[in-house]
Amino acid sequence: MIIPIAISSAIIPDRVEAFVSPGTAIIYYFTELSKIPRGSGNNQGISDFLVQFAKDQNLRYVQDEAFNVVIYKEASKGYEAHTPVILQGHMDMVCVKDPDCTHDFKTEGLELFTDGEFLSATKTTLGADDGVALAYGMALLADNTLKHPALEIVITTDEETGMDGAITLDPTYLKGRMMINVDSEEEDVVLVSSAGGSRVLASIDLERKPQTGYMGTIVLSGLKGGHSGAEINSNRTNAVLAMARLLFELKQEDFSLIELSGGEKENAIPSISQAKIVASSKEDAEKLKQLIEVLTKTYQKELQAAEPQLKIEFNFSFEQEQKEYLVLHPTSFEKVLFLLLQAPNGVQTMSAEIEGLVETSLNLGIFQIDEKNAKFHYSIRSSIGSAKGFLAMKLLYLFELFGGSCEIGAQYPAWEYRKDSPLREKFSQVYMQVYKKAPKFSAIHAGLECGLIAEKIPQMDIVSIGPNLYDIHSPKERLEIQSFLRVYQFLERLLEAMK
Repeated sequence: MIIPIAISSAIIPDRVEAFVSPGTAIIYYFTELSKIPRGSGNNQGISDFLVQFAKDQNLRYVQDEAFNVVIYKEASKGYEAHTPVILQGHMDMVCVKDPDCTHDFKTEGLELFTDGEFLSATKTTLGADDGVALAYGMALLADNTLKHPALEIVITTDEETGMDGAITLDPTYLKGRMMINVDSEEEDVVLVSSAGGSRVLASIDLERKPQTGYMGTIVLSGLKGGHSGAEINSNRTNAVLAMARLLFELKQEDFSLIELSGGEKENAIPSISQAKIVASSKEDAEKLKQLIEVLTKTYQKELQAAEPQLKIEFNFSFEQEQKEYLVLHPTSFEKVLFLLLQAPNGVQTMSAEIEGLVETSLNLGIFQIDEKNAKFHYSIRSSIGSAKGFLAMKLLYLFELFGGSCEIGAQYPAWEYRKDSPLREKFSQVYMQVYKKAPKFSAIHAGLECGLIAEKIPQMDIVSIGPNLYDIHSPKERLEIQSFLRVYQFLERLLEAMK
């Protein structure tokens, strides 16, 4: 069995020399790369960091125009006959923070901390999705005591916003035909298939009219949020849709809407939403306040198991006299509410082949109202290509009926199960030796770059692994330290067995 390695709960060491064993170098590398801003679209800094690492290790590398990086390491003695093995992950991370957090993801590194069991970041996402892959790859490349075939460490860009890096990756860079993707979140589950997906931007035009009154702000917060693939069937409430329900039920009182927004990423379930409304009089404002208090208690009772931290804050400012505001015309307001309440969202179908697996879903990840438009940002996922396409057409049909439009982009294919897999067989053998049980092979309702790479290189044999991660794509994201170490040690054993 793999022997757990004790990590101090007080500090994260500054130097690799401070670690108990070579395997714990992964903590060092994870800490170092976390100092570099690497949100999607902000790739050059982390890409150049990986290139400099390759130079420092005297390793051959490729950095392409999309800032993808491939680093090569020669086979250990006795392993020269085996074809290269690919370790693959992505360098970008989802940048989400708590409402009161002032962290600047574009210029500041992450503030890491540990309680001894988990590694987390202060009030922000941790970026273990997919900093884990970077740390594993760097540790493998730096350790010359390991036994392994030739290695090709492939780190792509902008996976979280459409897999742009994998789309542009030149397959001629890769000689390997066995690939270990490190972008999974459960140690005990080995992925062998994943969903395809697409992004949809829907919009409708809005009309506004002037109205005199008092402006109030509604903030709905405290929801769990999370990954729109991995958590879509976990009964997580979408904050934008919850706010739409609140506004709908408030219509028994008199008010108008100025603004409504929520969500930060298409592939994250919104955890907070805000609205600005106008009441014609103080009496109307007071009625709205009382109704919101009643509805808040109703929602909290209704969602007490799924969303125990739900909070709704409402504030009217009466310090100023009545002012004139440009509010949504009633017809535009009705259109917005109808589309938010009636457009499909969440799980659409479950797999008939794999118990418990979501087959098709969509997530309204971002909603915004500006002066003239309402914009709906959706992420669609499905393991069935035709189902994914039909869902996009349903959205197009609905929005065009209301005079709107839909743009479909950032499409990526499903990673289909491979019946004959020598890599999976070798994986099973080593897994039995290490864990004393058979591995659990499964599929995931989330996008992985495996589908794109398999499309480019049909002969590619792939599995996807990773340590235990929780609440990814949210400020509560955390990485189980012992699992992080165990999976790396398993990876060492797997490569050693490939002779």
